[in-house]
Amino acid sequence: MIQKFRLPVLFLILLMVGCRTAGPGTPATTVASFFSKYQGRSGFKTMDWSADLLERLALVKAAKLLGGSELTNAITGIREARVISFAPVTGSAENLAQQGLLQEATGILQGNKYEPLSTGTTLGSDYQVAVRANGDRVSEFAATGKLPDVADSFVLVAVEGNFTRSQVQALSKYLPQLVQATAR
Repeated sequence: MIQKFRLPVLFLILLMVGCRTAGPGTPATTVASFFSKYQGRSGFKTMDWSADLLERLALVKAAKLLGGSELTNAITGIREARVISFAPVTGSAENLAQQGLLQEATGILQGNKYEPLSTGTTLGSDYQVAVRANGDRVSEFAATGKLPDVADSFVLVAVEGNFTRSQVQALSKYLPQLVQATAR
């Protein structure tokens, strides 16, 4: 009699585990899946940027005026940049901040072998930068933080390209302005 119940009980347990891992509370496992998971949800705003030639030329000219060769080289090294910001607009959206958006993003970065970057500059206490690198060559970097003057907010900036660590540091100085401009 016990043998008859083993298979159905095992099937029921597997079904329950499968339903739980597919639910809305399941953490994303990559930066791309984080963007997909939250894009379009209440309180979230995303911005994707792939530089075309004219945009790059304009940015390089501005970078030369602002920050010199490191910033200029960093801008020319960008292939794609994405920003997702969150500002709670409803009670259920506030719950997302309390459920740990920052912890979820930090876990993704750690799980995908991003390493914290010590910038040596003041990015503001709300931004943490991490890189995926091979020696001094950086292929991706991500920054997590909060929107200025917005309680329970969250920001994830993901940039792909070809950089040195010092170029990422130069570009990181301007993250607060970038985030503020794209979060509006």
